[in-house]
Amino acid sequence: MKGTVEGIFVTGQGSAPMERVEEVTTIVGCGIEGDRYCEGTGFWTNYGDVCQVTLIEGEDLDFIEEELGIRVKDGQHRRNIITRGIRLLDLRKKRFRVGEALLEFDRSRPPCKHVQNLSEPGMTRALKNRGGICARVIEAGRIRAQDAIEVE
Repeated sequence: MKGTVEGIFVTGQGSAPMERVEEVTTIVGCGIEGDRYCEGTGFWTNYGDVCQVTLIEGEDLDFIEEELGIRVKDGQHRRNIITRGIRLLDLRKKRFRVGEALLEFDRSRPPCKHVQNLSEPGMTRALKNRGGICARVIEAGRIRAQDAIEVE
């Protein structure tokens, strides 16, 4: 299995808009340097529901925009990494390299009402079964747009 990083989004504060960046640095046991959950400022931090790194399939975002008319390409999905060419649920129980970083599948990341509150009506339903996954950082490193994603 092989895919690529199509886009990267971060925000330093829970509920703040996601910002597209070209490169991030990951930290073992924390996530993405400067991102809300690594910083301890994420909306779900107080509830113990923290994902170090979140990934979502670009193909699912295409469907949501084209078929459902809901805007998701500018970070409204609230996920860190948009992938292309790889089925994320196929990574279950696996480690995979994204750029220089080694990640490990943690769990599926279903959408929540909070995502919809920050975007537009219908977002939670649009992301159902398309919400992406959470991953843990096993080896730190940089991740850049267009980096390869490969199963170890």
